[in-house]
Amino acid sequence: MPRPLPSRSATPHGRRREGPPPPAPPLHPRPVFLTHTSMLDLDPTVIRDIEGADDVRAALADRIRDATRSSAARTVRVSVPVPGRMRPIDWVRARSSAEAVYWSGRDEDRTVAACGTADVVSGSTAPVDYQALGRVLDERLDGADSGVRYYGGMRFDAGQPTAPNRPDGRWAPFGTYRFVLPRFELVEADGTLRLVCTLVLPRDAERVDEIVDALGAVALPVPSEHTALPRPHQRQDVPGHGEWTDMVRWALDAIDGGSLDKVVLARRVALSLGAPMDPLLVLSHLEPATPGCYHFAVRPSRGAAFVGASPERLFRRAGRTVVSEAVAGTRPRGETAAEDARLRQELLQSPKERREHAFVRDAIRDDLDRVCREVRIPKKRGELALARGRHLHARITGTLRPDTGTTDVLEALHPTPAVGGVPTDDAVAAIRAREPFDRGWYAGPVGWVGRDAAEFAVGLRAGLVEEAQMALFSGAGIVEGSAPDREWDEIEQKIGDFAAIMGVSDPRMASR
Repeated sequence: MPRPLPSRSATPHGRRREGPPPPAPPLHPRPVFLTHTSMLDLDPTVIRDIEGADDVRAALADRIRDATRSSAARTVRVSVPVPGRMRPIDWVRARSSAEAVYWSGRDEDRTVAACGTADVVSGSTAPVDYQALGRVLDERLDGADSGVRYYGGMRFDAGQPTAPNRPDGRWAPFGTYRFVLPRFELVEADGTLRLVCTLVLPRDAERVDEIVDALGAVALPVPSEHTALPRPHQRQDVPGHGEWTDMVRWALDAIDGGSLDKVVLARRVALSLGAPMDPLLVLSHLEPATPGCYHFAVRPSRGAAFVGASPERLFRRAGRTVVSEAVAGTRPRGETAAEDARLRQELLQSPKERREHAFVRDAIRDDLDRVCREVRIPKKRGELALARGRHLHARITGTLRPDTGTTDVLEALHPTPAVGGVPTDDAVAAIRAREPFDRGWYAGPVGWVGRDAAEFAVGLRAGLVEEAQMALFSGAGIVEGSAPDREWDEIEQKIGDFAAIMGVSDPRMASR
């Protein structure tokens, strides 16, 4: 087994400083009604199967029955090709009542839509015992077929099961962590589609009829046009603009006093809609509007769904190689080539943005040193350019030490200073005490774990969607030189993708 990781307080970027931070200002969020009240009604979803759908299901049912005749204890995947065109997001939307996962990696030609559960590894207590979690996942994946993946994630603050004094019950079904081995998947890769069933043997041999019956209810829908989303008619900022200003000033005082170097403060923007909304429909609109991002959805069998388009990788593991990246500092894209070039140079040369990025880069390097025998870091900063914004970026690569597993890397890296701060423990404690809402899985790791492989994005640019409510989350790194209004506007720019697909042309509308 790998050795327990040393406390982050032992590293330069995880050290604690003496003295309590100043008290937090009182926070009183107030709702704001948007100036437009028009609604776009949801069209009823009519599921119509592709030609040959019955043949596809019958072929997979035969493979399921063949596989369950084995008495070997292992996890197997059986699959069949799906002819014609189909969007994985449409397929998973057709199972509106089932547990669902959607994952599209940023740098791979592979999209997975999944529903149902063959197995679940979850916990609702905190702090997370990463070594125990790693042992459970390793046992479940030992000897599993190639391609078997548990999808899921965990809370930003894995040291707390809920936010003290302000729990949000919508996060309860997600737990402190939750990893699901899906029963059925539609996998799009290299221009082809396959319908997949995962079986945990010999247990699933006893329920083969139940599994085949469930397969019979799996639709293979023809591609559909986007159904319109309802427009929001009420917005609530938590904290409001005045309270945000007080929070940032508190953070700047803490930085000036030496108790913090950086802290990432976040806001929740709650939108009230005039009709219930399918969370996966939101993602179907968001995905084409946000190229170059991880696209994900996690929907437990009850309650809200967590959806997002994150630009940021936490890490990718392939055997002994692990790749992470430092992302920090923000500027928008320009409307002309000249303006875009100016904003790029402004970002690359800004002392404030370079300082913020250096905190993240150096901390990730130090954290990877704890689990790697070698870490490689570029000498120059680069740029991560997105459709609506840009960030300073550095790719950091390491070679894992022997007997180091995926959860050891999770424990070492999460949370990075890009979403927490420096020193890590003190920044997370400040967030826990001062943010007036429960982050839940926002800014936590979201991704998948396989045998000797894994990939996690940071759960950013994300929203929690339930019925006629959507809560959007975004944050800004506060360092020396930050200004409350500028950081407020940065967050408005970051939630602009969601605002645009909801038909809100200016996300700052009436927000102050």
